[in-house]
Amino acid sequence: MTLPAGRDRYLDVLRAVAIIRVVVFHMFSVVWLSYAFPAMGVMFALGGSLMAASLQRSAVRAVTSRIRRLLPALWVLAAFVVPVMLWHGWTAADPNGRDLRLLVFWLVPLADPPGSAWAGDATVVLWYLVTYLWLVLLSPLAWRLFRRLPLVAMAVPLAVLAATQLAPGHAGLDLLGWRAAAVVVDVATFGACWIAGFAHRTGALGRLHPAQVAVLAGACLAAGAGWAVTHPAEDGSGNLNDIPLAQGLYSLGFAVLLLRAAPAMRWLRRFPLLDGAVSVLNARAVTIYLWHNIAIALCFWVGDLLQVWQLGPWTQLGYFGVALVLLCVPVLVLGPVEDLAARRRPALLPVQRAATAPADATVTVRDAGRWRQRRRRSARHALAATDREGGHTPDAMSRR
Repeated sequence: MTLPAGRDRYLDVLRAVAIIRVVVFHMFSVVWLSYAFPAMGVMFALGGSLMAASLQRSAVRAVTSRIRRLLPALWVLAAFVVPVMLWHGWTAADPNGRDLRLLVFWLVPLADPPGSAWAGDATVVLWYLVTYLWLVLLSPLAWRLFRRLPLVAMAVPLAVLAATQLAPGHAGLDLLGWRAAAVVVDVATFGACWIAGFAHRTGALGRLHPAQVAVLAGACLAAGAGWAVTHPAEDGSGNLNDIPLAQGLYSLGFAVLLLRAAPAMRWLRRFPLLDGAVSVLNARAVTIYLWHNIAIALCFWVGDLLQVWQLGPWTQLGYFGVALVLLCVPVLVLGPVEDLAARRRPALLPVQRAATAPADATVTVRDAGRWRQRRRRSARHALAATDREGGHTPDAMSRR
């Protein structure tokens, strides 16, 4: 049984938390945050769930609509970043080299778009768009495999990831070039999370006994954390973001737990400001992600002009406050591009929530069944009332 269509507010909240965690992590670089909330794995799991909902209607439309929503925000960033890099003297002497032929990846990010070392803060985040695009393109094939062999579909990306990390010569990745190799590793790292989203949307995850989910997720979390401890990153840290196999396993376990929990979010309606913030973060997720690192890079220069260093022990929080203010500029000015890409009316702050399915947008299969039962009972009551009043009316029949 699949979950009915509609906006799931719980997924919106998870995405909002993930975006906030990404910004906080890039500002403060606290390693434990990668374990407390593996934001990228959660975001890919959410993307997989929403993709599955669209695939059930039309695979072609599901792919084209997501590409349409993704690319314009990247093009806006490119319109600023690429000219500035060239003006600043981007040459072949840079570590990545200036190859104008690779600028095509700024239009369609099938691999990491090229960038200068000076603009690294702007380009380092683009791997997410590359990975997301590939997962979208592979989704029709992955969906067919999942519908027939769900466990195999879940295991394939993990097997590819293990091969790239454990096999001699990294399973031939060295022959692909670093751009292609990075795509393979990133897609394999988060592919299982994407498939977990499929399992959530189809109700397969909801049908598992909580004990089964706890064992599966616990095993993935333990394996991921254990691998990170025994195989730290090159700098000696246990940062999950720098240890692909640990990231893939730990993120999968974490995402499975979150998607299976699916609590009701009716309480959010009692807090309009918080509810509106969730809406804004979701409607501007791509813009926030693409521009937050630039805001963080600029906040120290602007903060020094404002003498933020005089805050003493609160100096770092002061710089963070400056970064958030700077981030508001592209969100307000460039954010409406996301509205246009999604074929919505442009708005500075899209605080109005999208229409949701009744009774909290179906967080579990059991809730979905109860919602359908209530709707049937309501329809029967309305029909009976119409009969008592002297027969069916066209309006009553159309509502039914």
